[in-house]
Amino acid sequence: MTTVFLIRHGLTEHTGTRLYGRTPGLHLSDRGRAQADRLAERFDGVRLAAIYSSPLERCRETAAPLAAARGLDVVPRDDLVEMDAGSWTNRTLTAVSRTKLWQGIQHTPSHAAFPGGESFASANARVVRALVEIAESHPRGRVAVVSHSDTIRMLLAHVAGAHLDEFQRIIVDTASVSVVGVGTGRPRLFLANDTDGSLARFGGARGRRDVYGT
Repeated sequence: MTTVFLIRHGLTEHTGTRLYGRTPGLHLSDRGRAQADRLAERFDGVRLAAIYSSPLERCRETAAPLAAARGLDVVPRDDLVEMDAGSWTNRTLTAVSRTKLWQGIQHTPSHAAFPGGESFASANARVVRALVEIAESHPRGRVAVVSHSDTIRMLLAHVAGAHLDEFQRIIVDTASVSVVGVGTGRPRLFLANDTDGSLARFGGARGRRDVYGT
C-alpha cells in the first residue's frame, strides 16, 4: 500500500472570492508562501519517494519548499490540474452562487458541469485515475501530491467510499494535508484536512510501523 499525502495549495490573493479555475499566472500570496514554508517543516521525519503537482503556479510554488528540503524535483501532472470552469472562469463566487446551476453543483455534482467547461464526473474520473497510477509507480512508498480543493475533496470521497454527490460535504483548507493509503485491497483514509500538525507518524523511519499496521 502506498501512502499518499494530498496537499491543497496555499493561499492566493483571490482564494475564496473568485472561481479562477485554470487561470495561469496566479501566484501564492505572502501568507501562502509562509504556509508553503511551514508545510515543509511539517514533513520532518517523512521519507518521500516523489512529489507530484498540478501544473498551475500556485501548486508548484506550494510544493517548492518541500521539494528543496527533500532534494526532489516537483513532477507536474496535467491530470492533477484544477477543474476547467469554462465561461465561469474568474467570476466571483457571489455572482455564480445566485444561479440555478450552482445549486445543482452543490447538491448533485455528478450530473453537473461548468458551462463550456469540465463536468464533475469527468474530473472525478481523471483524478482517481491519477491517484491509482501514482500509487502503482511507488508501491509501499510515500508520495506527496499537491492539487486543488475540489480535486482533493473528490479523492477523499472516493477513498471513503462516498458517492460523488457527497464530496461537497468535505472541507479542505489551504495548505492542508490529508493522508490516504492506496494499493492492494480497499483504499484507506488516515487523516483529513490537517493544517498544522507534524506528519512524522507517517514517516517510515526504520523501526516504525506503518499506520495501517503492516
